[in-house]
Amino acid sequence: MYSFTTHWQLKAPLEKVWDVLYNTASWPDWWKGVLEVKEIREGAVNDIGVLFAYKWKGGNLPYSLSFTIELKEKVDYQMLRGAVSGDLEGQGTWRFEEKDGVCHIHHLWQVRTKKKWMTQLAFLLRPVFKHNHDKVMQWGAKGLAQLLNAELISF
Repeated sequence: MYSFTTHWQLKAPLEKVWDVLYNTASWPDWWKGVLEVKEIREGAVNDIGVLFAYKWKGGNLPYSLSFTIELKEKVDYQMLRGAVSGDLEGQGTWRFEEKDGVCHIHHLWQVRTKKKWMTQLAFLLRPVFKHNHDKVMQWGAKGLAQLLNAELISF
């Protein structure tokens, strides 16, 4: 099991940050490492149950990951939580807050690998997987800041 925490801070209105991150179908346009996003199923009220398929490639590692995320919980402009399945299994949570003109974005990614080789070599490659995750999230922070023409304070 892996638990990765990411905290981005950028000078941008919370509503704009939310709108861009909530529109996951557009991620490949601005987030390096996101190869593909496809909506598989529409959601019900408040988009709960919407299902997206993702394909990611990160860092300099010679593999990609494919998985789906089903939206399980949503509080507008505050929180998104989804169930992850495919090459990874677990959950991801985004939390949003604005303080003094700075948008704080917290992402918690709690997953286990389902690819056999990744699971078997986890004892050896765990630091590499963490580095790869951090690099992809860094790309996301930089891409988001550039898209919004916002100052990236930290990632």
